[in-house]
Amino acid sequence: MATVIEAMQGDITALDLDAIVNAANSTLLGGGGVDGAIHRAAGPGLLEDCEKLRGCPTGEARITRGHRLKARHVIHAVGPVWRGGAHGEDELLAGCYRASFALAARHRVRSIAFPAISTGVYRFPRDRACRIAVIETRRFTADSLALAHVVFCCFDGETLGLYRAELER
Repeated sequence: MATVIEAMQGDITALDLDAIVNAANSTLLGGGGVDGAIHRAAGPGLLEDCEKLRGCPTGEARITRGHRLKARHVIHAVGPVWRGGAHGEDELLAGCYRASFALAARHRVRSIAFPAISTGVYRFPRDRACRIAVIETRRFTADSLALAHVVFCCFDGETLGLYRAELER
């Protein structure tokens, strides 16, 4: 059965899926935007788990329990800060998705939601980030039956429109 890939606008912390992905910073200790919202919703246990991981390099991901979230797991993906596009940003962002999918497969995750990684305070161009996210998702799901459902959970309508357009291609 083919993986369902969809985009929606909503609150990623409220989704009842096996895993949600956090657009984390390299400390994994919380921050603003999606990262702060996930830490607040999950409660102090998430911070305790993250402290034990001792950070995560850009382009990689780590996994923790979901604590108070409906999601069983949180996959913390550290995206790149946009510096004009000539510093490996595309490959680092693609690495976030590949690492997240690898962790999902290892932990038998069947449903997962991603935010628009790096597009907030890290200023990665949303259209470019969206394209990378969809390409990496299609690559993984073409070679694996591990995932039944992938959601791109968008904070705003403009980002949702970019994901929907990319998914129609």
